[in-house]
Amino acid sequence: MSLVSFVEIKGNSVNSFKQAILQSIDLTDFSFNDKIKSIIIKPNLCYYWDYSTGQTTDPKFVAGLIDLLRDKISNNVDIAIVESDASAMKCKYAFKMLNYEKLSSEYSVKLVNLSEEETITREVTAGTQKFQLAVPRIIEEADLKINIPKIKFTMEEIKVTCALKNIFGCNPYPKKFKYHPKLGEAIVALNKTMPFDLTIIDGNVVSGTQPQKLGLVMASRDPVAIDAAAAKIAGVNPKKMKYLQLAAKEGLGNTNFVEKGMTLSHFKELYPKRGLQKKLMGKAYGLVIKMKLGKRLGLA
Repeated sequence: MSLVSFVEIKGNSVNSFKQAILQSIDLTDFSFNDKIKSIIIKPNLCYYWDYSTGQTTDPKFVAGLIDLLRDKISNNVDIAIVESDASAMKCKYAFKMLNYEKLSSEYSVKLVNLSEEETITREVTAGTQKFQLAVPRIIEEADLKINIPKIKFTMEEIKVTCALKNIFGCNPYPKKFKYHPKLGEAIVALNKTMPFDLTIIDGNVVSGTQPQKLGLVMASRDPVAIDAAAAKIAGVNPKKMKYLQLAAKEGLGNTNFVEKGMTLSHFKELYPKRGLQKKLMGKAYGLVIKMKLGKRLGLA
C-alpha cells in the first residue's frame, strides 16, 4: 500500500514550513536525485483568495519547499511555479495579488502561465469519456513535478478536492467550465496525461465555516492515496467519491494507504465542519477579495 505522511507544523516561518515538509517527505521514503535540472511546482491558486482563507497555497509554504529543494539538489536547479488562466481568474492578477510575484523575485524562480505556453496534444480516455487535451511542454519535459494542493469542500458530486483536482489547473484551456458536465472524468484524464511525482499538501490553514489553523503537512507519491486520506480528514468517505474511485480504477493510485508520522484521526478532530462554507466563499470572501484586488491593481 502507498505511504501517506502526517506532520505537524511548529511555527509559521519559512523555516518551520521547510522542516515540516522535509519530515513529511522523508516519511514517504521519497529521495531526491541530484541529477534533476528542472522542477515544476503547482500550487493551488484557484482564485484571488489570500492564503489566510484556506483556499490557496501559502507562498511561504512554497518558499520553504524551494529552500529544501536547493539544499537537497542544487542551488542552480531551475524551478518554475505554474498555474493557468481560468474563466474567473487570470494568472497575471493572481500572481501579483497572492504575493507570488514577490516570491519569484526573492527566490529567483519563474512564474509560468500555462495558458501562454507551447503545448502537446494528447488523446486519453477516462471511464467512458474521451478527451483531447493540451499538455504544456514545460510540464512534459520537467525532471521533477511537485503538486501542492489544499483540502477543500466543493460541489456535491466531487465532494472534496485536493491533489487530483489541483492538476485540473494545469489544463491551459482558460474556459474550464466546458469540462464541468464531466468534471470527474476530466480530472482523471488530466492526471493520466500529466502525472506528478510528489504531492505535498499545505494544510496549515484550512477552510470551513471560517478559516482555521490546522498546522498540517501531508505528503505522498500516490495522489489517489493522499486524496483518500484528505477526504477522511474532512469527514468524507472516499468510497462515495466517484472520481476518486475512477482514478484508482484507471491506475492512478490506491485508495488504501499506510499512515506515517502523526495519526490521521488527530487532524480529523481538528478539521472544521463544512457548515456555511459555500455561502462565505460566494459572498463574504468575494466582496473582500474584490476590494483588495481593486486596491492592489489600482482599480479602486
